[in-house]
Amino acid sequence: MITSEAQIKNCKISKNVRIVKPVNLYGCTIGPNTKIGPFVEIQSGAIIGSNCNIQSHSFICTHVIMGHYCFIGHGVMFTNDTFKIGKPDPDPTHWKETIIASNVTIGSGVTLLPVYICPDVVIGAGSVVTKDITKPGIYLGNPAKFYRDI
Repeated sequence: MITSEAQIKNCKISKNVRIVKPVNLYGCTIGPNTKIGPFVEIQSGAIIGSNCNIQSHSFICTHVIMGHYCFIGHGVMFTNDTFKIGKPDPDPTHWKETIIASNVTIGSGVTLLPVYICPDVVIGAGSVVTKDITKPGIYLGNPAKFYRDI
């Protein structure tokens, strides 16, 4: 039997970062004053800005770039593979990027396909983001749609 333990490996972690273990953080960059809750995985190449708060059980995959002052609720799932070939694509050069600008709040249980989210956006709990969000405001639903201005 092969087992792995939770780990923090090969990360660039800035000053005043608070990490509640267990976590799996490997090859990622985390900006200053950011908080990472327990049972979070942040994969290689992901970049988290400063003053962010990532709640427990969230998954941030390769090719995610997050701005500053972002809040990620419990159990948020980022994706980078669109299953374009009808199954998981083993070639990481085919995976897509997700860019989350600054001042974005993502509610618990949200799933994000590879998208761009502009600054000053709130995404309601349980929503599924399938397309870029280019207008500030509150978005809800599956698929997530503009609900109202903030």
